[in-house]
This record gives sequence, C-alpha cells and structure tokens, in this order.
Amino acid sequence: MDIRIFEDNQELDQAAARLIADLAKAKPDAVLGLATGSTPVGIYRSLIETAAAERVSFKRITTYNLDEYVGLTPDNEQSYAYYMNQHLFSKIDIPLNQTFLPDGMADDLDAFCAKYDRMLESARVDLQLLGLGHNGHIGFNEPDRELTAGTHVVTLDEATREANARFFASLDEVPKQAVTMGVGSILKAARILLVVRGADKAEVVKRALSGPVTTDCPASLLQLHADVTVLLDKEAASLLAPGGNQGCSPFASAM
Repeated sequence: MDIRIFEDNQELDQAAARLIADLAKAKPDAVLGLATGSTPVGIYRSLIETAAAERVSFKRITTYNLDEYVGLTPDNEQSYAYYMNQHLFSKIDIPLNQTFLPDGMADDLDAFCAKYDRMLESARVDLQLLGLGHNGHIGFNEPDRELTAGTHVVTLDEATREANARFFASLDEVPKQAVTMGVGSILKAARILLVVRGADKAEVVKRALSGPVTTDCPASLLQLHADVTVLLDKEAASLLAPGGNQGCSPFASAM
C-alpha cells in the first residue's frame, strides 16, 4: 500500500488530480470510478484546472459512480447526479452518455443493481476514487457481519446520516437508503485511490490501513488489493506509524 502524507490540502488535491489526468493522457479510453461528498470537491476542481491547462481530453473516458441516494431525482441538489454535474461533468469535455451513476429512482432497484453490476463487469474500472466514512464505510458499504459483493440497496447507519446531514436542511431530509457498489465491485478496480482528510478520520484511517481485515471496518478490505494509493493530510495520518511519504515525492511502500 503506497501512502503519501501532505501538509497542504491544495497539494493533496493536485496530487490526486495529477493521477487522474495522467491516466486520461496515457489511456484516453480509460474507465474511472468516481466518488462524491466533501473529499473530492477540491480534487475535481484541480482536475478541471489541469485539464484546461494541459488540454487533457475526456471525450473517450467512461465513468461509473459509487453510489446514489434512494428517492432523490437527478435534479435534486443533494443527489449525487446533481453533484457530479455541478463539480465535474459540466466543466470537462466528457459526453454525458458516458457517465453512469446508480439510479436511486429505479422502479425495480434490485433489477437495476444487477444491471449496474453487468455494466461494471464489462467495463472494468482502471482507477477507483474513494473517500472514507467515519465508521469505515467505502461507498455506502456500512459495517456489518458480512458485506455484499455487488451493487445493492443499503440502509444507512444513523451515524452516516448524521454525518451527511450538513448537506441537507435537517437530518429528517437525509434519505435512509442508498444504492451502492459492493466491496467486491470496488476491489475489482485495477487501481484504487483512497483520499482522507481531517483529525476526525485519524482513528478510522489507522483501523483501515493497519488494523485487522474485518467487515466491521469495510475499508480494511482494501489491504487485500494489490494496488492501493492513499493520500492523507497530516491530521488524518496522525495515528499511523512513521513511514508515509511527505508531499509530492514518489510513492513509497509504507505498509
């Protein structure tokens, strides 16, 4: 597992954007797995700037998002479809018919989940961007005795709803369910990019990266993947043993 620790969040964002932009240059028809929430906002902003400055094209890129709330239409400002259009898709040259998200409004959610898995199987994600929840979730795969491998409907933990309530007018407005890629789908990506910020995530970062592999901390299953890159700010990395790289030097194998 390759780990970088950054003093400055702008440098962290630029490093993540650099990885995505370099992949788009090297493989113009790459498949990207994308994430939402507060963590990627700066990454997408930096990616837009990089794409403009370096003429990076996304015309042949395909994207698949991790998750979407059940019951929110794509034009709802709190939906992840709206988020992606606002923060990325409308600002790069990617055709919208090459961008895919789970459909939280599908009449038959189980049938949609099966369809999304078939799409992921045929596409194979080259780089999957991930954030990390306070309880160790990746996507919306919540801690449990066992985890679902494929795309599925999940009932959100109250802790997750409370954490996301800052994006809504009140906790009551936060949906209670979401459609999410399963951990099995996430682990099929050729490369995984995990980005985590903040002192409030330090404990879960330690559990995920150096604790036991357990479904009680879904992100710990990333330890089983052969190619995981982790970008952390110094606060999120504060409980890790020394060894992660600082700043923008080449990745070192720290785990």
